[in-house]
This record gives sequence, structure tokens and C-alpha cells, in this order.
Amino acid sequence: MNERVTAENWYKTKKLADEVTLICEYWVKEYYRCNIWHVRGRDRDMLVDSGMGVVSLREQIPLLTKKPCLAVASHTHFDHIGAHSEFEHRLVHHLEADVIANPTAKTTLSDIYVSDDMFHALPPGPFQSTEYAVKKAPATQLLEDGDLIDLGNRQFLVIHTPGHSPGGISLFEKSTGILFSGDLVYDGPLVENNYNSDAADYYRSMVRLLDLPVKIVHAGHFPSYDRARHQAIIRAWLDEKDAG
Repeated sequence: MNERVTAENWYKTKKLADEVTLICEYWVKEYYRCNIWHVRGRDRDMLVDSGMGVVSLREQIPLLTKKPCLAVASHTHFDHIGAHSEFEHRLVHHLEADVIANPTAKTTLSDIYVSDDMFHALPPGPFQSTEYAVKKAPATQLLEDGDLIDLGNRQFLVIHTPGHSPGGISLFEKSTGILFSGDLVYDGPLVENNYNSDAADYYRSMVRLLDLPVKIVHAGHFPSYDRARHQAIIRAWLDEKDAG
């Protein structure tokens, strides 16, 4: 693959309801493409995940520089924390604090996923997939189950949802019914066999999210969906596991 796109064309944005904006690395193939979520708050904004970081997120998306922005990691795989180093405030569950502070190809999974084949067109030079590495971005705040991320007029509950990875989290806003579910559950083929995945944790986390009073789920990959689809996805998954 020789085609490259400019930095200015790397990202696409789409404004959704409730002051939520979807940012994506358009030229990454859908299966690998992380959904980057920006949430507008009164006093500060929140970014849920940051993509691969192969093009500066803050330079290309001015929306991210208008207020203090809390960069939250749903988990610490390469496609979700690649641009976290660009942000002053970085939040992650304590079980994955070491990964974001000292990322390696193995712990971020870039060793098995990053190649030219994951792109429709390559990022601008001098990017080389064989040299890709996540930059260190030590957490400025460690998260625990039950914590609240306060944006001034909006509060998101931190729900520890391990399974896909040990420190995976979901974020729930009761007032709007918004759930950011990371990579634990989305409307596509789930990844349950990473080196640090845990089947028992995954099951417990899915059970925990099943009856959460969500209205809309903004996941780590693939399109958003409503409560009915949320419950259908999880129920089908649980039924398959129960059937053995």
C-alpha cells in the first residue's frame, strides 16, 4: 500500500445528541477503528479514548482545545490510548495504570494488530506500521469502580467492567441514559481472547450491564445502539455461554 492521506483528512467527526461528538480515524478499517467520544460539559469536557495517535488529535480537532479536557481510557489497548499523551488530564483504572505509563507492543496489543492491512490508506509520512509504538502517558488520576467523573453539570459513573482487559471500564450517565461501554460490548464481533482477557470476569461484567437503564450505548467500535439492542446483544452472548 502506497497511498497516504494528509493529516487534515485523517479524522472525521459527527455531532450526536446530548453534546456528544463522535470522532474517528476514517482511514482505519472498521473492525480496527476505535470510536473516540467527546462529551461537552459546563466546566470541563471529557474524551473517552483517543485512537491510535498516528496523527495529532488536538491539532486536527479544535473542539478538544476549547476547555480543560479529561482524557479517559476505557482500557489501554493501542487503538484507545494512542493520543492520550497529548492531554494534560489522563484517567485510567488503577489495574491498567502501568500499561499507560509504560506501554509495550505486547501490553497494548499493537504487536498482533498493527500492520498496513488495517488501513484503507496510510497516515501521512513518516509513519511506518512496523515502527508504531504508543507514547507514554502516565495517569494523572486513577479510577475505581463507583467513582464519578464530574464535568460540572454532568456526572458519569465509573463501572469496572473487566473481561476484555483487567482494567476495562464503562461510563454511565443516569440523567441521559448514555453508556460508554468501551470494548466489553458493542454491535460487532467481540474480542474475548486477548492475552489478558478473563472469561469469568467477562461474564460477570456482561451480567452487570444487562439491566442497566441505558437509552443509548456508545461503544468502543461499530455504530451506537439503543436499550433494546443492548439487551439483545448481551442476552444472546450470555445464552451462548450458558449453553456451553
